[in-house]
Amino acid sequence: MEVRPTALPEVLEIVPKRHGDERGFFSEVYNQATFRKHGVDLFWVQDNHALSREAGVLRGLHYQLDPVAQDKLVRVTRGRIFDVAVDARKGSPRFGKWVGVELSAQRWNQLLVPKGFLHGYLTLEPDTEVLYKVTALYSPAHDRAVRYDDPDLGIAWPVRGQPILSERDRDAPRLRDAENGFAYEAGR
Repeated sequence: MEVRPTALPEVLEIVPKRHGDERGFFSEVYNQATFRKHGVDLFWVQDNHALSREAGVLRGLHYQLDPVAQDKLVRVTRGRIFDVAVDARKGSPRFGKWVGVELSAQRWNQLLVPKGFLHGYLTLEPDTEVLYKVTALYSPAHDRAVRYDDPDLGIAWPVRGQPILSERDRDAPRLRDAENGFAYEAGR
């Protein structure tokens, strides 16, 4: 397993090994001991699976408030996405900075998005399937979103025209107006 830091050091790109032959392949996409060796010691409590029928579907930017904030491990099993994490920790030297990584079934990479970061993705192909693990159960009472096109963030989404959005995402506030209790802790 290869672990690659991104421009936001807490956000990691993880590339599991694939062992293939004429039958297909085998891949260990998560192994607790291997992740711990790379400094990732998380307890996953829920797996999510999303299908987007069309290219240009944008989901996000999402997060949950404490005490049920979520770390996420995101991967694609069919298609491609542009996956984005935004530092939303008040006091962070990287507050409001974002990183985008293309995840795909072909590249077989994953993105680790820690608590305190907003998460969103744009589908780049039709019939894209995204799977992600989280460290806290979904809680509608704590679920929040920030506008994908917040000018303070300036995310360069690779989309032509308008993305396909849910009403919730279309009506989300800007980061500066969003409810957010995340705080930066140096060394964490």
